[in-house]
Amino acid sequence: MAEVSTSKLVKTYGAVTALHGINLDIKDREFIVFVGPSGSGKSTLLRCIAGLEPIASGSVRIAGQDVTDVDPADRDLSMVFQNYALFPHMTCRGNLEFPLKSEGVAKSEIDSRVQTAGKLLHIEQLLDRKPSELSGGQRQRVAIGRAIVKEPKVFLFDEPLSNLDAELRIKMRVEITKLHRQLKNTIIYVTHDQVEAMTMADRIVVLRDGRIEQVGTPRELYFKPSNQFVATFIGAPQMNLVPCRSVGADGDQTTTIQVGDGTPTPLPIGSTGQSGNLTLGFRPEHVLFQDPKGTAIRFELKSDVVEHLGAVTNVYGQIPVENGEEVDVTVSSHSHVTLREGTALSVWVAAENCHLFRSDGTSLTRNVIAPEWT
Repeated sequence: MAEVSTSKLVKTYGAVTALHGINLDIKDREFIVFVGPSGSGKSTLLRCIAGLEPIASGSVRIAGQDVTDVDPADRDLSMVFQNYALFPHMTCRGNLEFPLKSEGVAKSEIDSRVQTAGKLLHIEQLLDRKPSELSGGQRQRVAIGRAIVKEPKVFLFDEPLSNLDAELRIKMRVEITKLHRQLKNTIIYVTHDQVEAMTMADRIVVLRDGRIEQVGTPRELYFKPSNQFVATFIGAPQMNLVPCRSVGADGDQTTTIQVGDGTPTPLPIGSTGQSGNLTLGFRPEHVLFQDPKGTAIRFELKSDVVEHLGAVTNVYGQIPVENGEEVDVTVSSHSHVTLREGTALSVWVAAENCHLFRSDGTSLTRNVIAPEWT
């Protein structure tokens, strides 16, 4: 078993606190992703788990053992770094063999593990080349292979794809996901790219300013964000936010809101216990160009920039709110929409796709039942 947990973990750099009492439980064989903006503490948390950074207080446990004061080399972890960290004077085979030779593993066992890793990563034909003779994707495969041969309890990945071009990033994230299914090890993966997080993770840990904002499956974070930060960080393009007012409630069934001078619309959110100003959230891909004939909020959109991307069209524009002011919104459509900049048109958002947030940013709709992903 390779569970990983942290309890009240605090990391400081002088007078600056980088991690504020992190409590986290990672399940055996789970693929968990730390995501957040630069400076959020995701790489710092990974390095604390690895033992590469001393912690100010709290504890780290791996497979039920307290490893807070255990040397990194004795934590039974393997780490894949952003910059590959391959020895340039060694062949790929030499790079894969190095950690095993350092541990005194028998040559026959080394050969067996290297061959197994080579086949798994499709790099058998590269083993006698040096890193300078390889592409970025090939080097990353060798770096992953070096981690695999150690047969650790837990794999740690620190933004391993950030140096690759867009096409190769997509290929490598698919390969790493397939690798996890084959190896069935616990993987902790750090990235700033929320698309990587959504496509690879069993669960995602969203960090901001050294604190955990939310932990959940990609589906939970997409449909039921705990606050405004998570709602806008997860999803691309990000969620639209529009000021609105609560103008009534029907017991525990609906809350009626109004945007600007628009028609009051009941949302299936139940009594929020909140009156006055709120923030309405809706995702660009949930905006409709035709009246859905059900309960929906109608907006008048003035398009500003139209991006035709083939499979999807993104429309950037403004909608009116209070006192003649406008807010910027983004609309995404997978249908063939023909629009020009400066066009005014009506758009709708179905009531079930709306989110509400308090003035402090916390969600009022987190407990709404989300649709299943198939």
